[in-house]
Amino acid sequence: MSVHEQPTQTESSSEPTTHVDRWEPVRELPPSAKLVAKVLDNHDRLTQSELADETLLSTRTVRGAVSRLEDAGVVDSRVSFRDARKQLYQLTI
Repeated sequence: MSVHEQPTQTESSSEPTTHVDRWEPVRELPPSAKLVAKVLDNHDRLTQSELADETLLSTRTVRGAVSRLEDAGVVDSRVSFRDARKQLYQLTI
């Protein structure tokens, strides 16, 4: 059993239950995607260039990481109201 899956006892049942690990969809992704996910976890919404600034990764690497996170279903994107040419990314887990 991993650190994130700790059984708990409930008052009505003696059966242990397992906590769902919200980071599970990200575990097998590359380190760049994990870093982008963690930065998004600490911010509400960020653009690709803001993610590049925060992570110190290239914009190309951030673009690939965001794409992988979107494929995994853990990141949402929407058009920025300040600049319609940019997308804002938000973690959904």
